[in-house]
Amino acid sequence: MLARNPEHPITVEMARDVTALLIAWNEGDPDALERLMPLVYEELHRIAARQFRRERPENTLQATALVHEAYMKLVDQRRAHWQNRAQFFAVAAKLMRRVLVDHARAQAAEKRGSGATRLTLTDAGDTPAGGQQADLDVLALDAALDRLATLDARQARVVELRFFGGLDLAETAATLDASPSTVKRDWAMAKAWLYRELGGHA
Repeated sequence: MLARNPEHPITVEMARDVTALLIAWNEGDPDALERLMPLVYEELHRIAARQFRRERPENTLQATALVHEAYMKLVDQRRAHWQNRAQFFAVAAKLMRRVLVDHARAQAAEKRGSGATRLTLTDAGDTPAGGQQADLDVLALDAALDRLATLDARQARVVELRFFGGLDLAETAATLDASPSTVKRDWAMAKAWLYRELGGHA
């Protein structure tokens, strides 16, 4: 059972509220999303801030792990359904991207461009473009995704959902109302484009 504590003031009631808002959004209530976003953003900020304090400069921050932790803390597991989980990650993906970009900008300003937050555009069992693991700058990725969105909005969305949200192929496909094969193709094409766009670091 979730309980209050100073670092993670999450209650059973909040978990039920988040789950109820997910269900309401699924049932077509657009206002539910507006009420849900601040709850998710606040908790992602809290979790991310703790992780940032633990990270050494040379370490890679695992953005998807933060989203998973937020999901487990915020959603009432007894009432959460697979579709609601995918929807939560769709919301959290956008907010996790925002959290990481905000942090990277603050860090760059503080250190005048040094020590940028770095992430890896891979997931479990995935091979990055170019065949090797490579870290990339969060701000460079954010800007590249904006450019990709002007060329292929769905591919940019796939990257956001898979990388920042931690969705697998099936969940991404369900969220985008596309087939898993389409998502797999979009993911591969988007990574190849980002690899070229970021100078071989994606």
